[in-house]
Amino acid sequence: MPSPQIVSREDWLKARKDLLAREKDFTRERDRLSAARRALPLVLVEEDYAFDTRNGRKGLSDLFGPHRQLVVYHFMFGRDWEEGCPSCSFWADNYEKLDVHLAARDTALVTISTAPLEKLEVYRKRMGWTFNWVSSGASSFNNDFGVSFPDREDPSGRGYNYSGQPVGMEELPGVSTFVKLDDGRIAHNYSTYGRGLDILNMAYNLLDLTHLGRHEEDLPYAQAWVKRRDQYGVNG
Repeated sequence: MPSPQIVSREDWLKARKDLLAREKDFTRERDRLSAARRALPLVLVEEDYAFDTRNGRKGLSDLFGPHRQLVVYHFMFGRDWEEGCPSCSFWADNYEKLDVHLAARDTALVTISTAPLEKLEVYRKRMGWTFNWVSSGASSFNNDFGVSFPDREDPSGRGYNYSGQPVGMEELPGVSTFVKLDDGRIAHNYSTYGRGLDILNMAYNLLDLTHLGRHEEDLPYAQAWVKRRDQYGVNG
């Protein structure tokens, strides 16, 4: 990283105001994007998906609870895995206990993985999380919403993040949102993957405000530094 430029307070204030103008432009564009996202057409969810929950087997409609909207975090935890993905665990630390705030806006938040419920519960308790986590292992839910690829193949040909490209991984992360219509039918509104998840991570957003930022440039890959919350300081 180049040596920082040191200036007077007056020069800093001018540079900061110049950046503020760009930040306001970005905020206005983000508002326009959010409006366009809300205006996306809906597609009905025809499949009667089944999920294993702490209260028995439930359908997608049940995951809404009393709310009209549902946000799903697709957490990478494969059927045969013994632990959840470190990066998804990083994201989960950031949305833990947000469900009460979302409920105030008629929205439920559920985490879904293909691993058996028993494994999810063990890991959830280890991490100290309280959010609702269910298993989609009994259905094709994760496959249909583009985050699970059995045998690292993608029969749909859609690829990850609508890329149409080969996947090469068994599990990948994402977020999907759904709305329950007045007649009780469920519609899919939106899904995002990859860097589209950045905005959900408060730790990254805070780092983006700092001088050094995420400083991941010299790592073998982004998030190479990320560990599960109980593994920092372990083995160096």
